[in-house]
Amino acid sequence: MKKLKHETELVKEAIRVGAVYMQKRGAGQIEATDSAGNKITAIYRLLVLDKLIQPLAKGEDNEPNMRHKLALWISRQLPAGHPLLED
Repeated sequence: MKKLKHETELVKEAIRVGAVYMQKRGAGQIEATDSAGNKITAIYRLLVLDKLIQPLAKGEDNEPNMRHKLALWISRQLPAGHPLLED
């Protein structure tokens, strides 16, 4: 798994966008007091459930891998030329 250049910022953006998606879908709400790990897990599982991302293999579903999957997902959602996609 190769780390993306702006992976930390991409994960933050994925959490922000994923929280909005979760709320609009009616699947729950991300609270400011929730830990980053809980936010990542909830958004990852919702995206897998809705078949927006492919699930990780059994045994590989840990927080670092979920973070990477969310970073990849949001990098595909951002428009071309977005500052987080620059090399």
